[in-house]
Amino acid sequence: RPTEAVCVPAIHLHMTAATMQVSQKDFQKAQEQLKLLKKDPGNETKLKLYALFKQATEGPCNAPKPGMLDFVKKAKWDAWNSLGKLSQDDARQKYAELVSSLVSAESASQKKEASPEEGRHDGYETLIVTTKNNITKIMFNRPDRKNAINHQMYREIIKALEEAGKNDSTIAVITGNGDYYSSGNDLNNFTNVQPGEMEKMAKDGAVLLKEFVDHFIDFPKPLIAVVNGPAIGICVTVLGLCDLVYASDRATFHSPFSQLGQSPEGCSSYLFPKIMGLAKASEMLLFNRKLTAAEACAQGLVTEVFPDRSFQKEVWARLEAYASLPKNSLAVSKQLLRSMEKEKLHAVNSRECEVLTERWLSDECVNAIVSFFQKKSKL
Repeated sequence: RPTEAVCVPAIHLHMTAATMQVSQKDFQKAQEQLKLLKKDPGNETKLKLYALFKQATEGPCNAPKPGMLDFVKKAKWDAWNSLGKLSQDDARQKYAELVSSLVSAESASQKKEASPEEGRHDGYETLIVTTKNNITKIMFNRPDRKNAINHQMYREIIKALEEAGKNDSTIAVITGNGDYYSSGNDLNNFTNVQPGEMEKMAKDGAVLLKEFVDHFIDFPKPLIAVVNGPAIGICVTVLGLCDLVYASDRATFHSPFSQLGQSPEGCSSYLFPKIMGLAKASEMLLFNRKLTAAEACAQGLVTEVFPDRSFQKEVWARLEAYASLPKNSLAVSKQLLRSMEKEKLHAVNSRECEVLTERWLSDECVNAIVSFFQKKSKL
């Protein structure tokens, strides 16, 4: 019996040491693999990685809680603190597993991209742009971020609209890859900005936004939105500048400007009251009312709603028929429909961007965004 009492712990200790050694080796390998990733995994994943790394190397959270307004450090602290008493071994293992999943996902994505889609345009990272059957398709391609629009994506959409306006296609179509059409402006555009850089960030952001919306106003061909899923913010407001909007019955339309301490853009302050009436527009733009696809259609924002199961098949069959119509006739007719209001729309866009600059610099907006990230980190 004494011999048994000695042997069992010895075997147990030997196995624990071996497991720890493998775990440490995997942990170090994962750190090297993470450096080789080409795509940004997104802030939520980066927070998880940060927290697991700190837990693996230092143990449970031992840092003082940052101030409420330092929301980048606050988000990091919350992520680390949420791991509680997770052991360092388990944290190393979870870190390695998360990195492995990111590597696998990126590898699969690269294999898919190695076989380029027919008619695919080069030079885009956040979009898939193709021209086929007289249709230029501009597809938001950040599905892991719900197609949120970051600064790079803004610039690439501008470039894609410029190309589509000049090429031989008859119509242009905007849609989303994955479950979402787009979750709107990527709020990470507002993070990691030092207090002294706030004014420059706001002014630069307003210049980029104005140019972005101007390209929708001036687009010379029929521009059609194919809304495949939920749509939020800027990607909702510019729908008023599209010529047709087709939506899946699982799409929703939400512009939570007041919730984030901001104000309407995309000419929605002018076009939405014209499209749906002042009361309905106010409910949406002031009080954050989310519309179903059926409601958006009844209020005139959406042209037609299709069952999700047949959405792609029905819509693209119709679009291909439209694209076979005489190209110049369509372009000239669009200009007749839109030209009378172009000057007004540009003026509205300028004014909206001026107001947004003021909003972005306000304490109310900063506090609202801080509150948003705090709620998000608790989910």
